[in-house]
Amino acid sequence: MNPIDVPRLDRRTAIKWMATVAAASATFGHKVHAAESNITAAKVVGGGYGTDPDLTKFYKPGDLWPLTMTDKQRAAAAALCAIIFPGDENSKSAAELNVHDFVDEWISAPYDQQAADRPVVLEGLDWIDEESNRRFSRNFAQLDQDQQTAICDDVSYAPEANPEFAKGAEFFSLFRNLAAGGFYSTADGMRNIGYVGNMPLTSFEGPPPEVIARLGLGG
Repeated sequence: MNPIDVPRLDRRTAIKWMATVAAASATFGHKVHAAESNITAAKVVGGGYGTDPDLTKFYKPGDLWPLTMTDKQRAAAAALCAIIFPGDENSKSAAELNVHDFVDEWISAPYDQQAADRPVVLEGLDWIDEESNRRFSRNFAQLDQDQQTAICDDVSYAPEANPEFAKGAEFFSLFRNLAAGGFYSTADGMRNIGYVGNMPLTSFEGPPPEVIARLGLGG
């Protein structure tokens, strides 16, 4: 199935992912941020979800804020997610997991950090389609994997990118960070890196005896 044909991510899940990524961003910060660029942040509308969102409610598009990406931008975002995090024996691709819809939710949210990221992502998605048409006369989502990879290779590491690809490299760095946050918030993404998390155990033997003894907790 074409990733763009996959039903949209439900907004309850998207909000959970956003909380995870926002917490990580607050701790580590974006590697590339719109505040460091010459791009002016676009206006964002919507009331937000407040300080205590109801994560048991099923939110429909428009309940919180309107989504931003056009169909063309969403197709480019899905294709880019699939290139950055392809499927393997441990997980589906990021596109199959609707990570591109998470990115759309993120840049559409009416908060300062998301508003600053919004123009970088939207203009970057337009740029990658323009570059794809310049090289191969087709949009990014229509290219084969080798062609998509060739474009990504030119923008994948900003410090070594040619000046003509500086804007594309800034976008790619931010998009990759957001996609990583979304991907590794999914069960597939966690399984991909071997993270077990809060899983029920059939038995629990406790800490090794030598650790108990070292801590002076033995009976």
